[in-house]
Amino acid sequence: MFYTYVLKSKKDNRLYVGLSRDLRKRLVRHNKGLVPSTKHRRPLELVYYEACLDEERSVKRERYFKTGFGRRFLKNRI
Repeated sequence: MFYTYVLKSKKDNRLYVGLSRDLRKRLVRHNKGLVPSTKHRRPLELVYYEACLDEERSVKRERYFKTGFGRRFLKNRI
């Protein structure tokens, strides 16, 4: 499985969109500060995720969530 996920920073309330094959390990890495793009925004909480059977679909969802329409979708879901 491939996961497209959305994290929310408890520090600045901003969202981070990413994808991973192992969601639990990735969340631990984010919150330990091992991911450069989010280490200054810790702590982070998982607010949304989708599971996909193939990587290509997961990448497409990640790209969509990073667009204006995708951000609006996430705002309505979260």
